[in-house]
Amino acid sequence: MVKKKKVLLTKEGLKQLEQEHLHLKDEVMKEIAQKIKEAKEFGDLSENSEYIEAKEHQAATAARIIEIENMLRNVEIIDEKKAAKSNTVQLGSNVTVRALDTKEKEKEEYTIVGSTEADPFNGKISNESPLGKALIGKKEKDKVEFKAPKGMREYELLKVA
Repeated sequence: MVKKKKVLLTKEGLKQLEQEHLHLKDEVMKEIAQKIKEAKEFGDLSENSEYIEAKEHQAATAARIIEIENMLRNVEIIDEKKAAKSNTVQLGSNVTVRALDTKEKEKEEYTIVGSTEADPFNGKISNESPLGKALIGKKEKDKVEFKAPKGMREYELLKVA
């Protein structure tokens, strides 16, 4: 039997995934069912674009529901309190870093999360991303080098919280 990969989530990430699941099952699928019913009333289904579109939307939504259900069966909650007490970077850690290889020496803040919850535009980077991997296990003032899509990068870890 193949062992399923754990889905690493914060409590907030789990809540969001559960809300998405509920929304898709209770609201979106009902809306789609209504659209299919209305589209059937237009007659010939083989050339009915509204019907075809609604059925495709239904299939995509059902696939996402199954995907979420599989994730929820394999969730492992990240212990953010444990991470906050640690002086090394781990899942759930909030970090402040600074790029050493650019002219701009701006500080960047991230939370290290599992890949399912990653959202770099909102400060959440995956532990599987190049920077996330490089930071795991590091302490304040450590320098890390990693290979990014645009080449080698170097950062300094300023703070672990």
